[in-house]
Amino acid sequence: MRVAVLVSGTGTILDAMLRRGVPVALVLADRPCGGLEVAAEAGVATRLVDRGEFGGFGRSFDREAFTVALTEALVSSESDLVVMAGFGTVLAQPVHDAFPGRILNTHPALLPAFPGWHAVEAALAAGVKVTGCTVHLATLETDAGPILAQEAVEVEEGDTVESLHERIKAVERRIYPETVQRMLAELATSGREEQR
Repeated sequence: MRVAVLVSGTGTILDAMLRRGVPVALVLADRPCGGLEVAAEAGVATRLVDRGEFGGFGRSFDREAFTVALTEALVSSESDLVVMAGFGTVLAQPVHDAFPGRILNTHPALLPAFPGWHAVEAALAAGVKVTGCTVHLATLETDAGPILAQEAVEVEEGDTVESLHERIKAVERRIYPETVQRMLAELATSGREEQR
């Protein structure tokens, strides 16, 4: 089984995946970032499909064309599972058509609570006592796919966005690789059953 990891940032989730033995075959980024360096140091193939070549980060961004280019790279890598690891671009339909039910994402809240980009800030602003981390299947609707794993993280008195997010990330770096490995085992089992 082969995993493609999508990155946009420092690569800490990718590093956790590699340390846990997830079979990462390709690391693909939407911008130059530390995640590509983490992959290169681990001897994993890398690919940059730069948003800058598709209109960048403004209104002229061509999400559909970007998604098609990214999907072509993923398909050519013969990956079985796509794992978003701090990936900063919302993708369009073509990638979901190519990898139906095989794209995972992680979110720093207990979905369905606090979807979207500012989940940690929203949890603090709401005054909740508990938030956490969710691993889910990615769908066209942001943070709305079926939940695969969740773990709670208590909000401590005096928490800042940074301190709370750091504790959530510690949980994420543990439960995300576990969930990916479980998903790979399920895909392998279903593949063997289809061959019978």
